[in-house]
Amino acid sequence: MYEEAGEVFDIFRGVFPISFLLFVPAVLIIVSPDPVEAAHEFSVYRMQQFDLQGTSYGCRNAIVNMEARSLGASMLTRRCVVTRLADLTVDKFKDLVDQSAGAVLVLLPDDLSTVPRENLEEFIELEHDLMDQDVNTPVYFAVEDDTLTKIYASIQDGSNTDKAATATEALLHAASANGFQMVTTATQATPIKDAQITSIQGKLSGLGIEEHLPTIAIVAHYDTFGIAPHLSFGADSNGSGMVALLELARLFSKLYDNPKTHPKFNLLFLLSGGGKFNYQGTKKWIEENLDQTDGSLLSEVSFVLCLDSIGSGEGLFLHVSKPPKEGSALHSFLEELKVVLDSQFPTVNFTMVHKKINLAEDLLAWEHERFSIRRLPAATLSHYPNHRAMERQSITDQKFQVDQGVLTRNIRGLGEALARHIYNLTAQGHDGTLEIFQDGLNLHPKSIEAWLNSVTSQPRAAQLIGKDHTLLSTMEQAMNRYLKDVRRMTLKPDRRDPEFVFYSAMQTTMNAYNVKPAVFDLFLAVGIAVYLGLVYVAIINFHFLYDFIRSINTIKVKVKHQ
Repeated sequence: MYEEAGEVFDIFRGVFPISFLLFVPAVLIIVSPDPVEAAHEFSVYRMQQFDLQGTSYGCRNAIVNMEARSLGASMLTRRCVVTRLADLTVDKFKDLVDQSAGAVLVLLPDDLSTVPRENLEEFIELEHDLMDQDVNTPVYFAVEDDTLTKIYASIQDGSNTDKAATATEALLHAASANGFQMVTTATQATPIKDAQITSIQGKLSGLGIEEHLPTIAIVAHYDTFGIAPHLSFGADSNGSGMVALLELARLFSKLYDNPKTHPKFNLLFLLSGGGKFNYQGTKKWIEENLDQTDGSLLSEVSFVLCLDSIGSGEGLFLHVSKPPKEGSALHSFLEELKVVLDSQFPTVNFTMVHKKINLAEDLLAWEHERFSIRRLPAATLSHYPNHRAMERQSITDQKFQVDQGVLTRNIRGLGEALARHIYNLTAQGHDGTLEIFQDGLNLHPKSIEAWLNSVTSQPRAAQLIGKDHTLLSTMEQAMNRYLKDVRRMTLKPDRRDPEFVFYSAMQTTMNAYNVKPAVFDLFLAVGIAVYLGLVYVAIINFHFLYDFIRSINTIKVKVKHQ
């Protein structure tokens, strides 16, 4: 038997040249898929997940290991739907949930400023709609690059199988098409044990006995909020408020350092954390200052001015929980702000908005309401006419949304009004055209731009700002440069009844593996079975094959001898 097989192999050695054995592997190497195209690794950012005051918000799952499908595919159950930002709407997302989609991956453009305004507004609405419900489906976001564009196109092409005219056409298309298996490296999300919220305060003490002088507090929260923490840059809300507070601290520090212009007023500055989580950092700061036994400047504050989103728009709104009484410090400042804006910036529409605190709501509308609850006179300055502006909590709030000229204008107007109030210039007969911050005291547009670039260069979601975060060090150093008695205040959630709970796995890696669909495995299995069957038949009937080949070889030998 073995001798016969050897003779057969000798026959094939003469028929097939050795070069064929070298040519086939070369062809296989050339036509084999590129390893780079077979798998692609990229960063993805998970939708918000947190608990606030006992209520759960956001996405509750993080693990993805399923086949990819496009948004238009008919079969989405237990599939990872890959879609672009412009194609996803509130209604379409609800359809995905109704069809039991396993996961959603939203591809974001590298530059959101190129997205049409109507698409941005649709996405902002989607952000808020998602946050209003408990989402069990893992939702991830990724910034689209060239490789992801190709993967997205392949997924769309593969999804055309679902739209085939006949079952045979669909089966053949499925067998020949390439698919993608989307797999995340993240484990299930768990609560962050050492979560905390940090606020930073500083002050400028007035001329005289500090405890006997009136005090004004200027407050701005520094954290941001959006559908995904790692994509929340918050340029306008509230990067603009941060920049304004730091620039005001710089300007007034010069007035306080000069004995000739040192006013008899204390100024408190607070960069608060947890602003997007019902102003938890501000609440903690108020409690620490009002509940201590040795007294506090905040307990006798003239008024508190909160800054929130002042980086764009043609108007300014002063939001209050209770209209200030005539003759009060807050009313005086309000009148000074009107005088300055009417005289120096007549195109700015300024309005006071009165809204009572709704204690039945889970979340407060504005930061000043934290102070108003404790019966401290307070107001919030913003270019938004009401707190329901969805842009305040969106990942679309990036630097392109801020008009630096408008921000500089608002800082100047605010600084002039504060200075007029502190120095009582109206009572001294000075009209609104008098400019205090000029020459050596002028605003620094380049400094404002640098601060804006700095605060918008990194996400500032509260979950990401740990105690060692560089943002805290940078803000603390800046406040130490201009203010006195700068210090941090840290809020940690109660272990038994936490006010807030943050979760892990907000950023992870997703792998897109280029795979054949299950039907291809079926075709392959059938092909292998047929091949093995033929080999089996050939072995069983090898003597017939041997006799046939020998007869052919004998004929060739006879012909050769003739």
